[in-house]
Amino acid sequence: MSDLSPAAGRIERAVDGVLADPALAGAQAGVVVADARTGATLVDRRGARRLLPASNAKLFTSAAALAILGPGHRFVTEAKASGVRRDSSLAGDIYLRGSGDPALSPGDLDRLARDVAATGLREITGNLVADDTSFDAQRLGLEWAWDDEKDPGAAPISALTLAPDENYLAGTVTVKAIPAAVDNRPARLTVSPPSKLLKVINRTVTVGAAPGIEVTRGHGTNELTVTGRVLRSAPPVTEAVTVWDPTALVADVFRTALARHGVRVKGLVVTGKATPAGATALARHAGRPLRELMKPLLKRSNNAMAEQLTKAIGLAAAGTGTWPAGTNAVTAYLTRVGVDTTTLRLVDGSGLSRRNLVPPAAIVRFLLAVRSETWFPLWYDALPVAGNPDPLIGGTLRQRMRDTPAAGNVHAKTGTLTGASALSGYVTGPDDRPLVFSVIVNNQLSPTVTLLLDRIAVALASCPQGPESVGAAL
Repeated sequence: MSDLSPAAGRIERAVDGVLADPALAGAQAGVVVADARTGATLVDRRGARRLLPASNAKLFTSAAALAILGPGHRFVTEAKASGVRRDSSLAGDIYLRGSGDPALSPGDLDRLARDVAATGLREITGNLVADDTSFDAQRLGLEWAWDDEKDPGAAPISALTLAPDENYLAGTVTVKAIPAAVDNRPARLTVSPPSKLLKVINRTVTVGAAPGIEVTRGHGTNELTVTGRVLRSAPPVTEAVTVWDPTALVADVFRTALARHGVRVKGLVVTGKATPAGATALARHAGRPLRELMKPLLKRSNNAMAEQLTKAIGLAAAGTGTWPAGTNAVTAYLTRVGVDTTTLRLVDGSGLSRRNLVPPAAIVRFLLAVRSETWFPLWYDALPVAGNPDPLIGGTLRQRMRDTPAAGNVHAKTGTLTGASALSGYVTGPDDRPLVFSVIVNNQLSPTVTLLLDRIAVALASCPQGPESVGAAL
């Protein structure tokens, strides 16, 4: 053991006390704490152990996106025409080309359709082609669980996808259940955005108590089954569910928007076909700049957004919108900032895959290095803040560490999978010493260990560290 002051020793004892908790019996855990000013390691408890990072992988993805794409990057969605134009008629096809915008909304598509109509076009004799070829055709990541397929956190990934509202859950629709006026009658269901591609089976009932609904989707289908109980005389209940083919949903919504603005498409909807090089531009939508996507991504831990960015990074860095290209580019960025990437493996951008392996020591090294980036303040501001009840500030930490010294102090990314929990970020001790830390626990049988992770963060916010630096690894 190194010679540690009593204050620094308290930090080590707090960490060791958490790791000795019976809830972690048989689990694998790693904890690293470092001084942000000097980079010196203060505590290392099996920090080199490779563990499932869960959503802590989004720390790497978000930073690499800012470094490679740039904070001002905007995803562009274009409508183009191929064929012969005669007055208000196009003898040919209209193409809708996406570049991976994770925040494309029904309103954006409506404005694109309006702008197409503003060119005077009224009839398209050919097809509406949805061009999602900026990314490959692999929709689901490696080892994503089959039983998560309906969940918004495991939405299929496409270069042309739709986020139904400002939760930015791309690749999903929102099902709303409106209670009937009397008990024992089915609720009225609506889907947003509406699409004829979706079949909805209503197995709900309106009741006087004990509400709760579930929306499921059959594997490989767009058949949504809504079950459960909706409380009479209560506000509607909403639930997000993924769609099978996000590209086809965008095309259907865009076709409806074109018709609404007086533009008729006589042909079929075709997906997965590239826009011809000589196609004529009709309308263009530039999405929100990347800097404005950081808060939805990190504070809400948005899986689909992380995966969209991963493929976009691959497209920018290697010319191919695939997970391997994207994760290779993220890994190359980490190498540039001094992380030993031989110690880790990344296969997706959100941390959903159980093939991801990252040691806490690598996360701490990254957290130290990223502080020198010019865009660090906006990235740091996008991290969840412990105990702040505002979802756009506290994010996934809004209910955690409230009324403790960590509240308003800890800025960190959470991570949760079944049997895996993580918390990594920044905290300032009472002696104003800035610290970085990473705590990852895997293979616990306890339903949740978040309180144990929080105890470590609270200890860091509570105890002065003293001048000594290095704790021994067990």
